[in-house]
Amino acid sequence: MRTETNQQVMAAPVDERSQIAAHVREILRLLGEDTTRDGLVDTPLRVARMYEEMLGGMRMDPESVLSTTFEETAQGPVIVSDITFYSLCEHHMVPFFGKAHVAYLPSQSIVGISKIARLVDVFARRLQVQERMTEQIVDTIDRVLAPHGVMALIEAEHTCMCARGIRKPGSRTITMATRGEYRDNPELRREFLQMIGRG
Repeated sequence: MRTETNQQVMAAPVDERSQIAAHVREILRLLGEDTTRDGLVDTPLRVARMYEEMLGGMRMDPESVLSTTFEETAQGPVIVSDITFYSLCEHHMVPFFGKAHVAYLPSQSIVGISKIARLVDVFARRLQVQERMTEQIVDTIDRVLAPHGVMALIEAEHTCMCARGIRKPGSRTITMATRGEYRDNPELRREFLQMIGRG
């Protein structure tokens, strides 16, 4: 049996976009910039549109991403690896980016593999911290698909650490979350790590 619902992404209202642009213009002015010069005239609106795009996941229901399911069973795990993502750290509002690796052990249903990547995007396109994002991904899959187990590993580079502050470019942060059999079975975790080339 296949179940499906319509997923809609709401764009930010035009008035909201113009208000954000006005605030960006004021920030530029407070920084000592001439907001009327050629290079900056359209910058506030560009920044507003950028935030609308990069934070679009805030207007999406993550469970709706997994709403199309198929009644299938599988003997082994479903693993989607090397999912590129970009997010904004909520502490400094600068990017962090990297790869997500997600696996689940189907019980009664599966989901289209592209939906796993889309789910990562929904949570990445918010003001985030990597630790919470990792947990949100596995919690949503666990809740919607009710698999035997689910696991996610995220590795990312944080510009708040690389371009400012301690300034350590190239350093990576790795987070992992597990549910069900992936939490209880070390052998399954090792298999996952080996299959994504991290074992």
